[in-house]
Amino acid sequence: MKIEVKHIQKRGVAGWRYRRKIPKELRAVAGKLEILIPLGSTEQDAFKAYPKAHAHAEQQLRLWSRPQNTVQSQDRSGTPSPTEFEQFRLSRARLKALSLDPEWSGPEDAEDPEALARELIAEQIADKYPVDERGHPVGIGTEDRALIHALVLGERQQRPDPTLEDSKRLYLKERVGEDETKQMELERVFKLVKEALGKDRKLSGLKREDAKEVRDHMLDGRKASSVDRYLNVVRAMINHAIREFDLAGVINPFMNLEAAPKDKAEPDKDKRRPFTQAEVNAITARIAYHAKADLQHIWTILNGTGCRLAEVSGLRVADAHLDHAIPHITVEWHDDRRIKNKVSRRNVPLIGGALEAATQAVKAAGNATMLFPTYGRPKGASSASAALGKHVRACVTDPKATTHSLRHLMKDRLRLAGVTKSDQDIVLGHASGSVGEDYGGDEARLEVASRALEKALS
Repeated sequence: MKIEVKHIQKRGVAGWRYRRKIPKELRAVAGKLEILIPLGSTEQDAFKAYPKAHAHAEQQLRLWSRPQNTVQSQDRSGTPSPTEFEQFRLSRARLKALSLDPEWSGPEDAEDPEALARELIAEQIADKYPVDERGHPVGIGTEDRALIHALVLGERQQRPDPTLEDSKRLYLKERVGEDETKQMELERVFKLVKEALGKDRKLSGLKREDAKEVRDHMLDGRKASSVDRYLNVVRAMINHAIREFDLAGVINPFMNLEAAPKDKAEPDKDKRRPFTQAEVNAITARIAYHAKADLQHIWTILNGTGCRLAEVSGLRVADAHLDHAIPHITVEWHDDRRIKNKVSRRNVPLIGGALEAATQAVKAAGNATMLFPTYGRPKGASSASAALGKHVRACVTDPKATTHSLRHLMKDRLRLAGVTKSDQDIVLGHASGSVGEDYGGDEARLEVASRALEKALS
């Protein structure tokens, strides 16, 4: 009696093979039309190999039939694919999680337990994927492929060189964090870097010529001052990567690279200028007539304290200490407002009009958390800047005069009142570069700041 066996085919002198069509609905997932598995050169070999081949085909069909197969989930995720360097580090972490030695030097003998464990795990990973005509797995995911390499090679696996992309991701994770403004700036700067260099580059292979290409590309249609700011981001990003990736001997080619020579660059003192008192009076009158109360209060507090706009627009009600012996606001880091640096964290006295404006703002805020709810949010300082800027420009056409000119004006007021440099820094939150700036209590600093402001505003 002749026994019929499905999916078996004789191929003349080529021998026998298992051939099975893949259902139409699974072909996109499988990436092919049929399953082909060699069975041997003779009929006897074919019947002997058939059960294993048929079981394997059934397994592949079940895998492809899953609602969310491995390939699809990887393609649909919005997360960027891991870089080669990240895969290397991830695979070593996975080895440790499996209680295996990332620095494994190879089997000591035929019964080496770690060698057997590695072989078994590698086979289990490969069994998740379909095989080609020669029985080799195809379509292995990048993470699984990296783990197989780590399992097989051990200490022989060479660490890939980290690239600019790796440095960007590390900087984003460890330095930028959840700050959306800095995230967007980093993405904008890195986009220009990629446009200039054409492709991702290994950090160890970056040359001074590459850095100059990036600078020249950035200068196309942009101010030198903006490009210098962008280059600072690139420098910081690469320096952080060199340190954290232990890239001994790698030099940052962006160091000491400027958008324009210092003798041709615009002096810092010419980028912004202080308002004249007449200009302040004109702008204040316009804001009092045209702007809403919260914007009026912000302007008045800026004028009476010399604070940065973001420091005032991002104040919480709890930051206004009006019942204190010296009424003041506390400028500090919180979830809805980032401050410039550590020394910017300070207590700033409220005197005269600034105290009255803060009192009215607290009353208007009611039960709100933020003192100025309209602007006490991410990017709220930018909105306040735009709103105040319209009033400033209506009164002063000089582009070097902006809302920030109030801060420059306070600096001049303090100087003209004979306030010492160290006391000026306490009021304005400037770093003096002295070790002594970290010493002393908040109450003493507040009293010093109060005396300084009283002199400046008298």
